[in-house]
Amino acid sequence: MNKLNTNRSLFQLFNLSAGFFGVQIAYALQSANISRIFATLGADPHTLSFFWILPPLMGMIVQPIIGKYSDRTWCRLGRRKPYLLVGAIIAVAVMLLLPNAGNFTFSQGLFLGLNAAMWFGLFSLMFLDTSINIAMQPFKMMVGDMVNEEQKGTAYSIQSFLCNAGSLVGYLFPIFFTWIGIANTAPEGVIPDSVKWSFYIGAAILILCVLYTFFAVKELDPQEYKAFHGLSEAPEEGKKEDVNFVKLLLHAPSTFWTVGLVQFFCWAAFMYMWTYTNGSVATQCFGWDGVTTAAEAYQNAGNWVGVVFAVQAVGSLFWAAFLPKLEHWVGNKGAYIISLIVGGLGFMSLIFVTNQYVLFLSFALVGAAWAAMLALPFTILTNSLKGDNMGYYLGLFNCTICLPQIVAALCGGVLLKYICAGTQVWMLFIAGVLLLAGAASVLLIREKK
Repeated sequence: MNKLNTNRSLFQLFNLSAGFFGVQIAYALQSANISRIFATLGADPHTLSFFWILPPLMGMIVQPIIGKYSDRTWCRLGRRKPYLLVGAIIAVAVMLLLPNAGNFTFSQGLFLGLNAAMWFGLFSLMFLDTSINIAMQPFKMMVGDMVNEEQKGTAYSIQSFLCNAGSLVGYLFPIFFTWIGIANTAPEGVIPDSVKWSFYIGAAILILCVLYTFFAVKELDPQEYKAFHGLSEAPEEGKKEDVNFVKLLLHAPSTFWTVGLVQFFCWAAFMYMWTYTNGSVATQCFGWDGVTTAAEAYQNAGNWVGVVFAVQAVGSLFWAAFLPKLEHWVGNKGAYIISLIVGGLGFMSLIFVTNQYVLFLSFALVGAAWAAMLALPFTILTNSLKGDNMGYYLGLFNCTICLPQIVAALCGGVLLKYICAGTQVWMLFIAGVLLLAGAASVLLIREKK
């Protein structure tokens, strides 16, 4: 029986993505706490978005390389799994170092307007984001390698579930550790212990989850891969032609570009959420005066950001469970459009919210967009790709995640100063507008298999 027509059990699909849970804890800790960390180290709100440029820039460079060479890596350890393990090990090392940036003894001088602690944090963030992406991409590639078209929607839905479950845990860590008595405040320029322990425990869970997938999954060998994808020859039997990314882009299916356009608006929107939610919540709901980040109001708001991001993750979980029915009723594109509109309205509503509990409703709506972003782009794209350069294409597709973050980061300070008059919550309104633009762009997608 042709392996292309065989289904995998739910347990096998789960094993393919189990490590995603740990990776997403790390990603959630980064997303919810990086602005808090750099503001604590002394960053100005108008330059805060600049700290997010290097990570996606590195992702644009690294991900296509990982995709290209993992397409050709057929070894005893597997095809994608060696990259998964290396990414996880680097991420763990950086997670132990990053929250201690304020504790190391550095000179007090400034270089290009940044103190030494901020430079250390900046390069740590660059390596953290890069390593998380190295560890994250193999999960998407393994689904493309080993799951048939009929089950891809289910496989990516499992990834979406594990992503949001991991995010929920990572977001709640700081407030949990504060609740059990770990200090949530620290001297000026030092990261609170509640954040440090969140990163330490997150690193431990990350490596355990990745090791589970590493040992539980057996990847296809070249001959099995050939049979599964209906290729005329096994990948390692073909000519060792060095396929360059320009040639691949020229021959990319139209869905690569149209889904990429939607991705541009979506990921720019979430870049602004990660960058400006802390300052927005502190000012709108906790009465922060905007002066010192060592203030209890700012650090309490930082914990609450983790809570509202967790609410977003819960909203995303429920929406992800609802997505298959929505897709059945209105198709992939219709579900995509509705999800982004709901998320956009959630962002735009934040300008009216001054109660910390009302934030739950807004961020639950934002979760609808996040659920769609995690599942639908990859379902639509991988169904339009042949199996021979799957990893390379997915690596290149990662640029549609990285590039919008770079553009958004470059524009963030200008928008905050000249459009939003220094009021960070209006940056979240702009995020809502971007999601609505993404919803409109979905109309350009032409699905094909």
